[in-house]
Amino acid sequence: MNFTTYGLDIAKRVFQLYWVTHESGEIHNRKFGKKELLEFFAQRDAGLIAIEACGSAHWWRRKLMALGHEVKLIHAKFVRPFVQGNKTDAADAKAIWTAVRQPEMRMAGKTEDQQAMLALHRMRLSLIKFRTMQVNQLRGLLYEFGITLKGGRPAGLAEIQQRMAELEEILPGMLFEAVKEQLKCIDEIEADVQHIERRIKDWQKQQAVCRKITEIPGVGMLTATALVAT
Repeated sequence: MNFTTYGLDIAKRVFQLYWVTHESGEIHNRKFGKKELLEFFAQRDAGLIAIEACGSAHWWRRKLMALGHEVKLIHAKFVRPFVQGNKTDAADAKAIWTAVRQPEMRMAGKTEDQQAMLALHRMRLSLIKFRTMQVNQLRGLLYEFGITLKGGRPAGLAEIQQRMAELEEILPGMLFEAVKEQLKCIDEIEADVQHIERRIKDWQKQQAVCRKITEIPGVGMLTATALVAT
């Protein structure tokens, strides 16, 4: 290879870079700050930069590609076998450099849109988990006062709304007010979920691959967009 290969270990503030000068064979293993690292690569000839796939790796990939470099992301499990001695930033950077030079090494990489779509999926999942937790808690609290509800979230919430007058008579005043606030919170979570799903649907309509996948029986919007974004 007539270009320089770099192994870059990234973190929030300190970055470790390992490379070997092609002409002289001199070995380098240096620490950089974020701004210093970008300035360094802006002044270097185009090379191959390997990064372990972790938090912010895709952002760094896009930044460094914009500076004219080829950037490859490697899963941590493929880097780990090449770590020599104690696990340090310097050892990790060298291991990344070694890993990317292996024949047929598997690489990763997502576009900005793919990352954004997966972020929406994670936000939606978190909201749904929190909504489920809130509904289950409400069921348990009401059961302590002898109130049972129909199974299923929509049916249970609908029954609560229908029995509000009864609940007001049975529950202590401060708990009844808290139940109303809880119901309002659940409604807000539901609205947030719907907003995210609309954004996911808009993206799905824009992606030809997503539209094609949803033609498969049993495959819907969520599965198709998650698959294309992964």
